[in-house]
Amino acid sequence: MMGKITFYEDRNFQGRSYETSQDCSDMSSFLSRCHSCRVDSGCFMVYDRNNYMGNQYFMRRGEYPDYQRMGMGMNDCIRSCRMIPMHKGNFRMRIYERENFGGQMHEMTDDCDSIQVRYRMSDCQSCNVMDGHWLMYEQPHFRGRQMYMRPGEYKSFSQMGMGMGGMSGSMRFMSMRRIMDNMSM
Repeated sequence: MMGKITFYEDRNFQGRSYETSQDCSDMSSFLSRCHSCRVDSGCFMVYDRNNYMGNQYFMRRGEYPDYQRMGMGMNDCIRSCRMIPMHKGNFRMRIYERENFGGQMHEMTDDCDSIQVRYRMSDCQSCNVMDGHWLMYEQPHFRGRQMYMRPGEYKSFSQMGMGMGGMSGSMRFMSMRRIMDNMSM
C-alpha cells in the first residue's frame, strides 16, 4: 500500500492543498507555503528546505495542524518530502565510530536508544545500511534532530551536505531506530 500525504498552505488544514504519494523535491510549484499536513497512510520524511535538505522530521499516519507548536524544529515551513517505503524482512546496519568506516564497528539489527550505553561508543560518524530504513537521532533515547537513512554507504555524516540547520562540523548520532509499520513515536 502506498503512502498518502496532504499538505496545506495554512495552519489547521486551511488554504490550498497538495496531495501526493511520492517524493517531491520542491513543493513551491504546488503551494506558496506549507504549515500543516495530514498523513492518511504510510510514512514520510519532510524537510524545511528544497531537495530534501535542512531539518527533517519523520511523519506517520496522523494530523499535524501546526508544526511550530509541535516542537518539530522546522524553520519556516515544509519545502520537500520523501515517501518512505515499508521494508518487509530483516534490518541490518553497521555503525562506525569515525568517518570512512573507521574506529569501532558494531552491527545492529534492532533499535538502539543509546550507543554510549550499549556499545560504549561516544560517537557515530559513518554507517552502512544493508537492510531496511532507519531513523538516526542526534541524542540518546530517540531525541533531537533526525536523519533518514536508506540502504547505502554513508562515509561521513559531516560531509553529506544534509544542511541540517545549525549542525556544522562533526555530525554525530547517538540513537537509531528501524522504520516499521507498527513503530510508536
